[in-house]
This record gives sequence, C-alpha cells and structure tokens, in this order.
Amino acid sequence: MSRSVYLSLLLLVISDHQQVTSRSHVPRNQRGVGSVVRALNTTLTMMYQSNNDECDLVMNVSAADRCAFVKNTPDCNLEDGFLNYLNLAFCLLPPNLTPLTITLCVIWLLFLFIILGLTASKFFCPNLSAICTSLHLTHNVAGVTFLALGNGAPDVFSAMAAFSHPHTAGLAVGALFGAGIFVTTVVAGSVALVKPFAVASRPFLRDVIFYMVAVFWTFLMLYRGTTTLGETLGYLGLYVVYVLIVIISAYIYNRQKRLINSSVQSTAQIPAEFHSSDSSDDDVPCLNGGTVQQEYESEYRPLLPYSESTSQILLSSMNPVDSRKWRRKTWSWRALKILKTPLEVVLLLCIPVVDPDKEDRNWRRPLNCLHLTTAPLACLLTFQSGAYADYLIQGQFPVWLLMLLLGFFLSAIAFCTTTNDSPPKYHSLFSLLGFLVSALLISAAASEVVSLLHMLGVVLSLSNTVLGLTLLAWGNSIGDCFSDITIARQGYPRMAISACFGGIIFNMLLGVGLGGLMQMVETHNDVQFETDGLTWVLAASLGLSLVLSFVIVPMSQFHLGRNYGIFLLVFYAIFLIIALLTEFGKIHFV
Repeated sequence: MSRSVYLSLLLLVISDHQQVTSRSHVPRNQRGVGSVVRALNTTLTMMYQSNNDECDLVMNVSAADRCAFVKNTPDCNLEDGFLNYLNLAFCLLPPNLTPLTITLCVIWLLFLFIILGLTASKFFCPNLSAICTSLHLTHNVAGVTFLALGNGAPDVFSAMAAFSHPHTAGLAVGALFGAGIFVTTVVAGSVALVKPFAVASRPFLRDVIFYMVAVFWTFLMLYRGTTTLGETLGYLGLYVVYVLIVIISAYIYNRQKRLINSSVQSTAQIPAEFHSSDSSDDDVPCLNGGTVQQEYESEYRPLLPYSESTSQILLSSMNPVDSRKWRRKTWSWRALKILKTPLEVVLLLCIPVVDPDKEDRNWRRPLNCLHLTTAPLACLLTFQSGAYADYLIQGQFPVWLLMLLLGFFLSAIAFCTTTNDSPPKYHSLFSLLGFLVSALLISAAASEVVSLLHMLGVVLSLSNTVLGLTLLAWGNSIGDCFSDITIARQGYPRMAISACFGGIIFNMLLGVGLGGLMQMVETHNDVQFETDGLTWVLAASLGLSLVLSFVIVPMSQFHLGRNYGIFLLVFYAIFLIIALLTEFGKIHFV
C-alpha cells in the first residue's frame, strides 16, 4: 500500500476518533472498527473514481452513516433549488422508507414537469407571441428566435441549471442528446406514420446539416473534456448564422414567388416547383388558434350589452376552467384538469398574459392591477431559488417588504387610472412582465428537476447521463411529441417535421452555449466535462440517426412514408437498449 493511502487512512481514523468523542453516547462496540473499515473502503474507492461525483459513494456506507456522509460531503450540497433532496432522502426519512421516498420524489418530478409545461404553454409562449406582435417581427424571425425559445424553454433552462454544477453537467448532455434522438426518431417517425408526406427539401437539408455541425462540435468538446470561452461564443455564433440563413432564404423565396406572381395573369399558372417540397413553411397556415378562438367566443357572445362588475371580472379571470369546454372533453382530460387547476390559479395570480388575438388583448383590470404586486414578489422568490428573499437592506429593511410596498403603490395607480372596458396604452408592457416572471419560474422549476434527478441518480446508483436521456428528455419532449402528432393529424405534417428539427437546434446550441457561458462567468474557468461510455453511445447514436436521415430522405425523393417512420422507431428502440446495457455494465467501451 502506498504512502498516500496510509496518510489518507490515518487522517480518516483521526476524523473518526473525533466523531467518536463527540458521540460518546454510542456504544463502543458499534463504532471504531466498522468506521475504519468503511473509511478504508471509501478511500480506496475515491482513489479509483477521483473524477466522479463523491456523493455517489453514499450508497457504499451503512444506512446509519449516510446522513452524516451527505452533510459532510461538498458534492452533496447543491446550492441550486429550494429543497435539498439528498437530506430529505437520507436524513429526514428513515432508511427503511427509501421506496416510499423514491415514489414520492417521482410523483413530485411529474408535478414539476406539469409546472414546466403549463408555464411554458399558457404563460411563456403567449407573452412571447405578444412581444413579437408588438415588435412587428416577421414569422421567420419570430419562429427561430422568440417562439423557438418558448417551445424549448424547459430544455434550455434545464440545461443551464445542470451546467451550474460540474457533477450535474452530464444531465445537460444526456437531456439534450436524449431529447435530440427522441425528437428526430420517435416524434418524426410518429409524424411519418400518422401522415405520410413530402418534406420541404431545402429547409430539411438546412436543418439537418446545422444540427449535424452542432452535434459534431459538441462531440469535440466532450472528447477534449473542456471548452474555452472562444469556443462557447462560437457555439452561440453558430445559432446566429442559422437564424440569418433562415431569414435570408425565406426572403429570397418570397421574392422569387412575388416575381412569378407578377409575371402571370392567374395564380393557377404558377410553375409546379413552387408548390413542390421546396416551398417554404410560410405557405402553411399558422395553427395559433387565434381565428378559431375568436369565432368560438363570438358564438357565445351575449346579444345585449352586458357589463361585468370589478369583482365578477376578478373571479372569472381567476377561473381556469371553461364550462363550455368541460362538457365537450373526455374524462381523462377532466381528471388532469382537476389536478392542474390549483396550480393554474396560482399562476394566474402571479403571471399576466397579453393575448393579441382577443379584442381586449386579455385585459382584466382587477387581476392585472394585482399582478403589479404579485409578479415582483414572484420574481424575488424564484430568482436563484429565493436566495435574495430574506435579504435585508442595510441589515434592517427586508427587500421583500420593499417590493410589496412598491407593488401596492403601482397597483393603486394603475387601478385608479384605468377602466374595465378598454386596456391602457401601456398594456403591452404587461407581456414583458409576464415573460420575465414565467422565465424565472421555469428556471426555478428546472433547477428543482435537476436537483431531484441528481438525488434519484445517487439513490438508484444511476448516472446523470442515463437520467438525462430518459426521464429529463422524455419529460421535456413529451409535450412536443403530442403537439407535433396532433398538427400532423390536422393535415400539416410539414409544419410538424420542421418543428422537430428547428426546435432541437435551438435547444442544443443555446442550452450548451448559454449553460457553459454562465458557468465560465461564475467560476472564471473553462468548463470541464465528465464523460463515460454512455456519453459516446449518445453522441454516436444521434450522429448516426442524422446521417441516415440525411442519406435516406433524399434517396426517397424527400417523401417520408410509413416505412421510414417504422425505421426511426426501431432505431430508437435499439439505441435505448444499447444505452441501458451500457449503463448496467453489460457493454463496455474502452
């Protein structure tokens, strides 16, 4: 045994002796020898796993010592998140209730995914759409910037939260790669099975090429195990180039189309190539539901003028259940709605929503005035998991009380200077406030998801990578899966397949780029990546799926049929089997 081992063992024995003297009520025959043996095992394990998270070793010690191990190990003390789930699992509940702990954590994880999806769909995306309308952005610019952020907010914020700690960076890589494989195989394959169609050739090739470049760049960073500031900025610059190419190509296509339209007498004489698979996605109607919603509301509009009181407006705007929709929906939708209703009420109280498709732009005077008080408090409580909620100004005045008083003052001014019937001129600013609150809430929920998955990985002895490619990737992508399949069934498969590839490019480039940049700013060091065999399975599988799509789709004349959909689903099943066999040690990579 080397001298370093003896020295480490001596230090641990001394540390154990100090713990023994401080715990004199413990019988002598239950301490000493067992602790020394456990210390030796821990020392030897750490020698061979020095690059891994030391918190993973908690399952190697006895159940009685796991609480002390978690409290004394720095890697177990993740600062992000409201709750310390490792303390909850090993200190708050007894060891014999570990299965119950895991079950409750899985239920809480599902609830966090509901928070992420509900906040993004009901609050984050509508406010982003309102901002795009206020800024008069074109559909192309909005689609690859603000709306892409709205659709990929859970993935991007989860990746940024995972990058905040070196030992959970594997969650970000696993989630982004896992979501990429899931979307490009399961979602794209399901769309092809539901509605075979001819994909837009140039946009498809553009998206696949950019995604392959992003995956290859990420592979190089993982292979070297580190990335510099210049590479991270270049990673973000790649997305800027992608946005510019999308805008320029759409401009060129629309210009050519206008020239053709001006040179012929009838639109029926337009050459066939402008109706082929090369056409832009701009020809596809936008499924934002604005026109449908307006017709739906006009159907139930009262014939005689009717003015609601302030209290009635407040109560109706806080009710997330539409009685007319309730009667038309299935029992499963109603059950899920009952579970989500308390959460929706809380979110409605804290987050304003501006809807440009409505005549009154969703102006609810009493509720919007109340938002001027609740929204700043929600920002304070969710920013960095409430780290500044208890901060005292000059050690005397709490900052939350200052925010509350300012909110009351602004609410009183807004309530006295507005009416119930028409929104004020500054109503569009509420979309910025709603965007800020929902973004902070999504970020806080993503931090909780990362901390919870880290705890599950420690308890179940699973790596962060496999948790990222399964639970985190599935949770963040399942909404996209159902929405894209629904869009395909409604007759717009081209829009669905464009969403598959365009969204994951945004998630990959912004998730890794911003996550790495934030860690560099915080630590003033280069980002370090911890990789294992499963990481290479992820990278190779994603790269292979993109290469096969890049080859097979043009060979099939850009027609995505059911055979191609079955092939993608089988590919994902094979990938998942190989990934799980690698995780459990059945397959080894040198």
